[in-house]
Amino acid sequence: MEEAVERIASFMAVDQCHLVVTANPETVMKAGEDRELMAILQEAQLVVADGIGIVWAARCLGTPLPGRVPGVELAEALVALAAQRGYRVYLLGGAPGVAAEAARCLERKYPGLVIAGVQHGYFSREEEEGVVAAVAAARPHLLLVGLGMPKQEKWIYRHRQRLGAAVAIGVGGSLDVFAGKVCRAPDWMCRRGLEWLYRLLSQPQRFFRMLALPRFVLKVLAQGRS
Repeated sequence: MEEAVERIASFMAVDQCHLVVTANPETVMKAGEDRELMAILQEAQLVVADGIGIVWAARCLGTPLPGRVPGVELAEALVALAAQRGYRVYLLGGAPGVAAEAARCLERKYPGLVIAGVQHGYFSREEEEGVVAAVAAARPHLLLVGLGMPKQEKWIYRHRQRLGAAVAIGVGGSLDVFAGKVCRAPDWMCRRGLEWLYRLLSQPQRFFRMLALPRFVLKVLAQGRS
């Protein structure tokens, strides 16, 4: 985690948009079927392992990683860093009102935090240009985009040259967590890499998305034998 935060902090000091992706097994399996997402993963300035499955796969394939970098924890660590250094943060995503509530909660938790702007994720195609222009006008050091994978990564990638953000990162449902709308898994489950199980039990509608996990395991095992 510390290494990832330090790397991203160095990106924030550069006047150029850096794309950071938090990848889990679902991301990897989706990229195998989606050329645009695969290109995004290949061109991103940093891809971190958001999920124990990626860490396990890397170890199985002989390329071990330092450890997990959960997306919600990374996002909050970057917000804390931004508050310390006076960096501007823009929150984009979630249902109407979620980004604004997340901003209020984060401002209370991190005094000195500069929220450059907020925008819900339910904007239309006709409104999209205005959203991009608003982000660009705010010139945030850190842009957190919670539109769900792979929509958030594709949105950042397509508009990266015009966003005016030093760092843009897809954060999934992190804004809901920051706003207090969704609870994270208990600490003991997080420590054991079982956050996926908690999400499945608390959000059974994710079942079909979770089917990517056994497919991912089989793919890694097959690749490891080849």
